[in-house]
Amino acid sequence: MGFVQSGEGQSKEKRVATTLKQLEPDDLVKFGMIPEFIGRMPMVAVVEPLDEDALMAILTQPRSALVKQYQKLLKMDNVNLEFKEEALSAIAQEAYRRKTGARALRGIVEELMLDVMYELPSRKDVTTCTVTREMVEKRSTAELLVHPSSLPKPESA
Repeated sequence: MGFVQSGEGQSKEKRVATTLKQLEPDDLVKFGMIPEFIGRMPMVAVVEPLDEDALMAILTQPRSALVKQYQKLLKMDNVNLEFKEEALSAIAQEAYRRKTGARALRGIVEELMLDVMYELPSRKDVTTCTVTREMVEKRSTAELLVHPSSLPKPESA
């Protein structure tokens, strides 16, 4: 038995953002800021934290989304780049875990695509590249970059 607060099911970041929406200039003076400085701030804005769904939307929806940028870059070299839905979800989860917002998205995708961007355009046997959840979790595209000529050939007796 206990008391239920209004923000019971929310994360700490959401509760803080909800509280900060009610911020008044007098609160800032009580916090210790000088009134001359507060008088020069015409408005105080509160930014809500990004969740995994918002990070997924940032990855895919804008006109200049990261996924679209990499697809276009590889398309110039006649390689179709595809991201599985699970891979995008794994990228968003990792960015959320790092707690650096949308900047983490770029870092994760760049880390993942670095070898691909240098290796695939020179290979004529690859026309499609599909990024999977396992690649994102391992931070490796090594199995994608193995050239067929480097694979061991079965020897006949």
